[in-house]
This record gives sequence, C-alpha cells and structure tokens, in this order.
Amino acid sequence: MSSITEKAKKQKQVLTLNKLTKRKVVEHNDLITSIAKMDKTPLKMFELAISCIDTENPPKDNTVYLSKRELFAFFKVSDNDKHSRFKQSIRSMQKEAYFEIKENKGKGFDFESIIPIPYVKWNDYNDEVTIRFDQAIMPYLINLKKNFTQHALSDISELNSKYSIILYRWLSMNYNQYEHYANKGGRRQNQLSEYCNPEIKVAELRTMTDTIKEYKETYHFFRYVVENSLKEISKHTHFNVTYEKLKVGRSIDRIQFHISKKEQPQELNGEYKAREQDPAYLQDKINKEVNQQALFAEAMQSLYTTSLLESSLLSPFDMQDITLMANLQLEVYPLYKQLEEIVGLQGVKKHLEYVSNKKLDYSKPNLVKYLKTAVMRYLESGDTKQPEEDKTRYLKTKGNVKAVNGNKIPDHRYKSAYVNETTPEEQKELEKIKKELSDSMKKKEE
Repeated sequence: MSSITEKAKKQKQVLTLNKLTKRKVVEHNDLITSIAKMDKTPLKMFELAISCIDTENPPKDNTVYLSKRELFAFFKVSDNDKHSRFKQSIRSMQKEAYFEIKENKGKGFDFESIIPIPYVKWNDYNDEVTIRFDQAIMPYLINLKKNFTQHALSDISELNSKYSIILYRWLSMNYNQYEHYANKGGRRQNQLSEYCNPEIKVAELRTMTDTIKEYKETYHFFRYVVENSLKEISKHTHFNVTYEKLKVGRSIDRIQFHISKKEQPQELNGEYKAREQDPAYLQDKINKEVNQQALFAEAMQSLYTTSLLESSLLSPFDMQDITLMANLQLEVYPLYKQLEEIVGLQGVKKHLEYVSNKKLDYSKPNLVKYLKTAVMRYLESGDTKQPEEDKTRYLKTKGNVKAVNGNKIPDHRYKSAYVNETTPEEQKELEKIKKELSDSMKKKEE
C-alpha cells in the first residue's frame, strides 16, 4: 500500500480544519441535471466530499480526506450509534447510489451511469476517513471552465430531503447565471429575468428527481416533491423561492420558480450589520413603498380598473393586492390611455372583452405581463388606425341588423361587443371594497 506524501498530509490537515460554513461545492451543470439514483444521505456525503476538492490543485489520485468529527457534525449526528450509521451510509452509497448523466454531444446524447465513490477507508483508532472518487466522475468536478455551478455546503447540510437537495442544486445553477451576467453584462433584461424566474417542464423535473413512477397523482407530486422542498430551501438556505403552475389548457405543463436571495450581513465600521439597518437602504425602501401606495390609490380610482372587473380579468380579491394594482397603474394603464385616445373608452372595453375571451389558464398568474403584452401587440398591429370608412358598422334596429356602409350583413344576430354582466348587488359590493381600501390608504398616508 502506498504511503501518503507530505504534500497530501498537509492538504489533509487543511481540509480537516476548514470550517464547514466556508466550504463551496463546485460541479458541472450536467451532473446537476442528471438523475441521482440515491437517497439523501449518500447524496449529502457526495456533496461533502466534493467540497474537499481544491479545484485549482485537484488531487492526482482522485482522493480526499475527511475527519469523522467533521462528517458527524455535517450530518448533525451525536448519538452512540453514529459509527454504525456511518458504515451503513457508506455501504448504501457504494452498492445502490449512482448518477445517470445525459450529455449533449451535438449529434445526439451520450448516457453514462457512474458510481461516484467506489472506495472509502476508515478505522476505529483515529479520526481519518479516506474517500476516492471514480475516474469517470472527475471531469464533472475539476478543470471546469464553463457550465458549472458553485453553491454553499452549509446550505446542503440543512436540507433533510433528497428532493430538496436536487431542487436546490438546480435553482443554484440558474441563479448563479443571473448573478454572473447581472455583474458582467452580456445578457438582455428579459434573459436575466429568466435566470431568476426559471421554468422547467413537470416531466423533466420528475425525471431529475427520479419520481416518474412515484407520486403519480399530481397533487401528491406537488405536495411532497415541490412544496415541501421549497419550504426547506426557503427556511434553511440563502434563497427564498416561490413557484407557479403554468398550464396548457387544463394540464399543468411546467413550473416557474421565483428565486430571490436573502440579505447577507455586511461589514460596517468593523462590525457586521444587516443591510436593513443601513439608513440609505431603509430610506430607499420607504420611498418605494410610498410610491407603490400612491400608484395603488390611483389604480383604485381608475376607470380601467372598473373595466377590468367588468370583463372578469380582475377580481375583487385582486384589488386587495397592492403590488398588483400598483404595477397595473404603472405598466398597463398608460398603454390603455394611448389606446383610448385612438378608439375611445368603448374601444378599450371591447379590447378587454376580446382579451378575456382569449385568455388561457396559464396566463392568470402573470396578469400584468399578459395585459401589457396584449395591449402592446394591439397598438403595434395597426388595427386601431384602420380608416373608419373601411370598417363595417352595424346599427341595431328592432328585430334586424342594418349595414351602414353597404357591406354584407352577417348571418348571426347582432350582439353588442361589450356587455356589463355585473349585477347591482355585485356593483355595490365592489364600490364598498374600493371605498374601504381607499380609506385605509388615506389613514396610512396620514
């Protein structure tokens, strides 16, 4: 058996003394999107072992060294049975755990099945654990120039579900790209938005989490794989994550995640101070809130809000969402004003009825974006500028329809393009809600 060199001993000592909170895990994106055929413990142990690799000076024999104390601390194990559990985890990792990796080679995909750690050595008389990676896994861990992701080992240590770990790595992969291009440039604003609001097909997420045959009921899949994982991730990691189900027709086709990073303590005058305590930051936050409340108040008094309610594009419950209403006032209503100057208020209402009739289920969570896109396309289409004499206009008469400009009369009976179906009782309730919200906003301003 070959002896450990002095260099290896020094390296081993450094890794043992390294704090877990400062460790980083660096791996290729193809490994992150692969199928992890293993439970949470082997997967966490693999991540811990990766954090021991010096990417600038990778181990030539693919071997890293761990401390048992460090390993038990990582898994938060303190009972008397911890050594037996450690042995069982090693056996599980070597006998059952592997990655199924799919790599795009241009002409097609290459598929690999890799047992990541085939060799582990330890004894009962010292603190040392030797871990050797399989040669086939090393290209996904070292000499990474592009398409790789780095995340904090401390985040992984807090996650107690295989699905949480897999989803966290995938979210990190996307958010890392957002941070990189936000700082370096090279991407448009909509591309940056896609990185921190990434989408994934449900079928792809099932494959990645190895749940094609598990949780077949959609409700169970979202509850146990998606929702429970996001609760853990938002509670224990650097991220806050929410999600939306995006539909095609009645089926949930894909998921869109919304990732934001928690504020980290910043050093100020030699001390660490939360960003929220910084006066400039707080003043900017107050200014944004005041501006948002002003926009909300304007939206509550706008005729466009009433039109959206009457066309069922907005509900009374939506009106209680300050952010939604402020964004409508800021981004959508100015475009409706442009449209009104061309076709009049009734023309705006006809446009909203058309949008309501054509609106698909998956556009509901993105109401502001959907309405803005719809009216922009309408304004840019040129249809609003069509000369009045070239349009066929119809007058409603008793029992029949008369064409004003002599064009062919349609076979169907005349029906107004805009119908207000709000009942008097509903209208009173809407007015009551608007008044209560408006009074509430005035009190806040005082």
